Amino acid sequence: MKSYTEYLFFKTSKRREYINITPEVNAALQKSGIKEGMVLVSAMHITAGVYVNDAEEGIIRDIDNMLENLAPFGPDYFHHRTGEDNGDAHLKSLLVHHQVILPVTEGRLDLGPWQQVYYAEFDGQRRKRVIIKIIGE
Repeated sequence: MKSYTEYLFFKTSKRREYINITPEVNAALQKSGIKEGMVLVSAMHITAGVYVNDAEEGIIRDIDNMLENLAPFGPDYFHHRTGEDNGDAHLKSLLVHHQVILPVTEGRLDLGPWQQVYYAEFDGQRRKRVIIKIIGE
């Protein structure tokens, strides 16, 4: 068994953004040379997440609206007593989750027909990192 690691870096222009990173994950997989195994994609920050869903603008807006309804920006979260203003971003990250595991079959991501990998930023405008860890043969 072998492994391959690559990092992606983001500094979004907005506080909340959803970025399709499927091409970057595919490129890392090709560099790894791994034909059978798993890819872990994990946001390395507590106010970001990674998820798999459709690359359709309507569902992206629906996801954003759902998260904003469940964890709205601005309310007086206990976390804000530390001097921060991003309590909502921490909660949104929990709802989306910070990582996904993707199957690799015959050297390609074995995703469903509409599935894409997304980086979800909830407290942007500063440098953040995502790890891609590929393990297999």
